[in-house]
Amino acid sequence: MSYFSIPYMQIRGGSSKGIFFNKKDLPKDTKLRDEIILSIVGRDLRQIDGLGGANPLTSKVAIISKSEEKDCDVDYLFVQVVVGENRVDSSPNCGNILSGVGIFAIESKMINATDGTTAIKVNMLNSNSICELIMQTPNSKLTYVGDAKIDGVPGTSSPIICNYIDVAGSVCGSLFPTGNKKDVIDGVEITCIDNGMPVVLINASELGKTGYETCEELSNDQIFRSKLENIRLKVGPLMNLGDVTNKVVPKMTIVSKARNGGNINTRTFIPHVCHSSIGVLGAVSVASACLYEDCITSNVFENSNKSNRIISVEHPSGEFSVELTCEEINDELVIKKAGLLRTARLISKGEAYPPQEIINNI
Repeated sequence: MSYFSIPYMQIRGGSSKGIFFNKKDLPKDTKLRDEIILSIVGRDLRQIDGLGGANPLTSKVAIISKSEEKDCDVDYLFVQVVVGENRVDSSPNCGNILSGVGIFAIESKMINATDGTTAIKVNMLNSNSICELIMQTPNSKLTYVGDAKIDGVPGTSSPIICNYIDVAGSVCGSLFPTGNKKDVIDGVEITCIDNGMPVVLINASELGKTGYETCEELSNDQIFRSKLENIRLKVGPLMNLGDVTNKVVPKMTIVSKARNGGNINTRTFIPHVCHSSIGVLGAVSVASACLYEDCITSNVFENSNKSNRIISVEHPSGEFSVELTCEEINDELVIKKAGLLRTARLISKGEAYPPQEIINNI
């Protein structure tokens, strides 16, 4: 009996883990492609019949191809499998999974490594923006050995530098998509911001929280989560995202004063479960808000407009440092680039076998 299979790589990117595909190995039809992804990653809450890990951070997919843009090397489409809901969402980016794109490109021989380091320009299709990845490739060979460490991941690895270029408003159309640095929804002050990831920021105290609760405490508080979701649904259209009922954006983030040496403390939801750390682009958006004194972050972060700023964002698993490069243009602070460090590692290569009923439709 013959079996239909699709090659894949499983790669840990940052503090997430995903299944990586070459675009040419998947159907061109989007609906059929998504059905295959669901079957491979897992449709049910436990993802018992798939490769997913029954958690939003381990139910992610990257689809990679040689770029159709002349100034980029590869195109990257991120797909989030929404755990237990038998659907996918390709509206957001994922910066953690992005850090694994260079590994896939080199391991699949889509891109040839150069001696020392290899720079790979990635066209992020979800937001039509660009990130440059700097990979460590001594003797033109990809290495996973190094001293770089990121919170939320055990051990050390080779560093991957991620330089996000002009990502402000890449999803919503502007850095502050409502036109304001502060809005009020349901009597709660919020800041809506998009520097690569649409994020709604709320001071934890506004919702009766300290901001230092565990993920389990927050995820299990139905009244709190209901308040958060009501705000999310109302603010979606205001951020040019439309009806966000079935989307994982905007990400809701409650903030409080840092207490472990960082600059600001966070708890983020994707979209209803508290994240055990924080997403890469989510951290970039949080850090970006900290530079503007009219944002709600001013209550918990001491603002200082410098041309280059490293901001430490605390999260449940540790901290995430973001370096922002800014310019003053017409008396307005403009963020030109966000740089950060990630690590990633190839976990496995293999072939996935979709169920027969899916194959019959190909």
